[in-house]
Amino acid sequence: MRITFVKKVLADGNPCAKCRDVEEKLRENDQLRLINETIIADERDSNSAGMELAREHQVSRAPFFLVEEEGQEPRVYTVYFKFVKEVLRPLTA
Repeated sequence: MRITFVKKVLADGNPCAKCRDVEEKLRENDQLRLINETIIADERDSNSAGMELAREHQVSRAPFFLVEEEGQEPRVYTVYFKFVKEVLRPLTA
């Protein structure tokens, strides 16, 4: 399983508040170690890796998580608590 965390940088160069909050929750709950990669969706650069992933997976909200498993379609989570319940909790059980 490969987990990618996509967080947004706003047009003014600041990190999105919700992204900051989710990253802090990941850190506080020792879940950041389960994330394979963090990618930035930079509003100032429509070709940034995160913006391209958002377009590819038709995601309009940040942050989001992309969960890839061999032989399966990638799953996208835009809600932190659902992501934790369905993906992270089983990994730590």
